[in-house]
Amino acid sequence: MAFAVENIRLKELAIVAEQNRPAFQDFVAFLRSEGFETLHSFVMSEDDDRAKATLLRYLLRPLPQGISLYDGIARPYAPEKAKWLLLGWVFRDAPEQRLRPMISSMPGNNANQKKADLINQIRIYIRSIFPEPTRWEWTAISEVFIDRLEGSRRAIKGTLFEAIVRRQLDALFKARHVGLKISDTEIKLGGETYDVSVIGKGGQILIPVKTRETMGGGHALLFTRDIHKSISVAHDAGYECLPIIIAESWAGDLAALSCKEQIYINKNPNQVLEVEPILADELEKRLPTFQSIM
Repeated sequence: MAFAVENIRLKELAIVAEQNRPAFQDFVAFLRSEGFETLHSFVMSEDDDRAKATLLRYLLRPLPQGISLYDGIARPYAPEKAKWLLLGWVFRDAPEQRLRPMISSMPGNNANQKKADLINQIRIYIRSIFPEPTRWEWTAISEVFIDRLEGSRRAIKGTLFEAIVRRQLDALFKARHVGLKISDTEIKLGGETYDVSVIGKGGQILIPVKTRETMGGGHALLFTRDIHKSISVAHDAGYECLPIIIAESWAGDLAALSCKEQIYINKNPNQVLEVEPILADELEKRLPTFQSIM
């Protein structure tokens, strides 16, 4: 078994983070135009009303032509979302996961005013945590960008393999003249999400697609627990479950999975070109299982 020794994920994230440097520099240039010599001086400003007004003007200002903020696989965000995300990242917070639910409770007559007030409160709070000027230079900020992009990339990668499974099943069923329907969307059941499902007159097979890039640590245990839980919830609801697990050197016990069939591919999910043909072959081997619900 040839492991992917190189940290492909980190290399790709570093490249995307560097692509986001112009958006960061544009924000710093905007602050200079507002009379703040550096990002650090803006962060440390005690004129909180002025700082909030500056943040609001940034949110209202269109991004200059050619400036974009990119997600974990280098796709540009919409400009309005880009500005919101950039501010959240610069001030070391999670704009979508943690801050967005707070927006509606902030003072202001519209969404941008509420966002400006919230980000300004974050700025006030964090200036005492990171008072050093070096914390507000690109070298330090880029590390934050990489962390945030990793979360974005992880979600996108999961969706990527979900799409690959759908495409490969569709090609397999057409080639073998199998009259089964493949779901277009995820299915939520008992708090669990099943990325793909196959529906026939004789039943329905739920297919959770689980990917993991790294091999060990506490998160690996959570990954294994997540797999077992998704299978258990499906079975309790009366469904067959065929999990697809793409993870390098996963230490889970396949025999312990309470399902008739499962697919485990011992590869780093970043190796998409290598994984795809293996996945297609494994799905074809499970054709009798799919035909059993026709």
